[in-house]
Amino acid sequence: MGQRSRVALTLFAISLTGFILGVIANILYYKAFPILVELFPHIFSSSWVAWGFIGAILAVVCCLIYAYLL
Repeated sequence: MGQRSRVALTLFAISLTGFILGVIANILYYKAFPILVELFPHIFSSSWVAWGFIGAILAVVCCLIYAYLL
């Protein structure tokens, strides 16, 4: 496999991973977050708590994807 095709494949994999993470973040924010707010209104009344959970989930997913690609 040539060097250019390897670079193009790597950029495609990174772009696809970013796209999937963006879709997951959107689904979490617009679908799961309102359900969690109804279930736990006092905890999720602060927006920073919800964004912290979203960031933690994305960090774990990114680490798993990185470990899988090695």
